[in-house]
Amino acid sequence: MLAEGARQVAQGQKPGLQQMLLTPANAQRVAAQLSQMRGAAMKLGQLLSMDAGDLLPPALTAILSQLRANASPMLPAQLAALLQQQWGQQWQRNFSHFAFSPMAAASIGQVHQANHDDGSALAVKIQYPGIATSIDSDIDNVATLLRLSGLLPDGIALQPLLAEAKQQLHKEADYLQEAAYLQRYRQLLADDPNFLLPTLYPELSTRQILTMGFVEGVPVEDLLSQPQALRDRVMSLLFLLLFKEIFEFRLVQTDPNFANYRFNLQTGQLVLLDFGACRDYSVDISQGYRLLFQSLLENDEALQLQALQQIGYFSAEFRAGTAPAQLQAVMALVSLAGEPLQQQGAYDFATSDLASRMREAGMQLSQQLQNWHTPPVDALFLHRKMAGLFLLAKTLKARVDVRALLLPFIETAV
Repeated sequence: MLAEGARQVAQGQKPGLQQMLLTPANAQRVAAQLSQMRGAAMKLGQLLSMDAGDLLPPALTAILSQLRANASPMLPAQLAALLQQQWGQQWQRNFSHFAFSPMAAASIGQVHQANHDDGSALAVKIQYPGIATSIDSDIDNVATLLRLSGLLPDGIALQPLLAEAKQQLHKEADYLQEAAYLQRYRQLLADDPNFLLPTLYPELSTRQILTMGFVEGVPVEDLLSQPQALRDRVMSLLFLLLFKEIFEFRLVQTDPNFANYRFNLQTGQLVLLDFGACRDYSVDISQGYRLLFQSLLENDEALQLQALQQIGYFSAEFRAGTAPAQLQAVMALVSLAGEPLQQQGAYDFATSDLASRMREAGMQLSQQLQNWHTPPVDALFLHRKMAGLFLLAKTLKARVDVRALLLPFIETAV
């Protein structure tokens, strides 16, 4: 940044902090450094990006989108030491084969293929050493980067978000917790033949190792070459699952990373992977979203305001310090996000410019509000999941009747 600033001053310019930080060259350096850090720094970048290029300034997108790429894997000696520490000296007796080269390496851990001693194919997720102890400092470092970038609205209450991000990532770093969530989802979806989930091997799982049955499937984004009807069905299943998560399970897998979904072309089943980012939702929040969706379907502003208050969106301080026109602008942005719910018939995500319209409306809103209000954390995680599904639907050029999928959940409560 100093070098870039000196260069611009020498050219007679008066550079701003954001211009110095977010040059293409500096964006590459920051992305490379965060990728090497792995852990929470890389994970937080993934949380913020979702590869949504039209929702963020291009330079910041260049930094964050690269953090979706594979991380550098552990060295073989490091891996061997970790396996011995977690499974004991004779750990290899449990396997007829174990591949030391990972088939995937991500932010918190890497995945290895193996075969149980009974021949069953396994996927073994192994956490990088030291990840759990570096979460707090990593998130603080990324928060400093975001503040320096000048891309956050002035006055945003960042500390509650950082505290929640730390808590969430500490939970994700506990693979026994993820194993418990996997088991809950297997029970909840046991009678639904549309979904395929891996089998848990609890005897081979620890806080740092999660061992599951290997599930065949192609990356969900590869379905773009498949017929329209198949792509529409996959996205319909994902939206239907989201509504079940909110209203029936009150348990939501909040990470919309495309890598968490695969599709088994032989069985026609949608494969669900990675349950580390699950969150339980209270009855009040679930009911609040039921009222919110109902208000969007009925175009009822009074009900929408009631729902947002129940969710925790509008605090008393926020309402007291916000002009009625600004309050209306917030509600208009929420209504805009509900556009796919409001349309009669299938919504064509391929031709929709909803993301760019929301970005423009959101930027205008942040400039209008004098006392920026941070939405409740439960809402942020849920909205991130929704935005991820919208992005995947656009990627697959899907057409989905979201309204028809939602209506049974609204009508059963009336």
